[in-house]
Amino acid sequence: MKKIIVFISLSVLVIFISSFTKNKTTNANYKLNYSKTISFVPTEEESFSQTYNIPFVGKSFNGFREALAFKESQGKYHIVNSLGYLGKYQFGKSTLKRFKIHNTQDFLNNPELQEEAFLALCSLNKWILRKDIKRNVGRKINGIEITESGILAAAHLAGAGNVKKYLRSSGKYRFQDAYGASVQQYIKTFSGYDTSFIEASKKPVI
Repeated sequence: MKKIIVFISLSVLVIFISSFTKNKTTNANYKLNYSKTISFVPTEEESFSQTYNIPFVGKSFNGFREALAFKESQGKYHIVNSLGYLGKYQFGKSTLKRFKIHNTQDFLNNPELQEEAFLALCSLNKWILRKDIKRNVGRKINGIEITESGILAAAHLAGAGNVKKYLRSSGKYRFQDAYGASVQQYIKTFSGYDTSFIEASKKPVI
């Protein structure tokens, strides 16, 4: 009698395990098949991002700074280029001194400080170029629509003074850095981002 009970119990256990395994397999296959049905079609902005190897995070301020940082340093905080420019946004030492940052090694090791310095420089450039932004946003120069984000990106590259010269000469004045990047190129590449978050300030403090 005990042998029969044990046999029946083992049979029930085997059936239960088989049923559980079958259901688990079926669910796994369902998930796999479901994932195969999803197709991803990139938007126009995402296609542009992929083409130029710029990380896509939209046209927000975060999108602006990450796209610019990728162009400058591939977004790496600890980089120093062959000309001595530093960090994620490739700051020159003279610009850092303007914000009372004197220890370049500490600067390289402090991502938070680099982000604050970038915001401060954007704020300063927006104040210096406030009249040029007002006069030029929406017009076209050499077939390129002028936007605030393009102007601020170009100022980061070449300084506000060179951007003023470009805008006030209607694109006749040309500037290129040592690596061949130009004011006009930056105005075009970084156009259309929302930089309204940046407040213009004559003396931004970090």
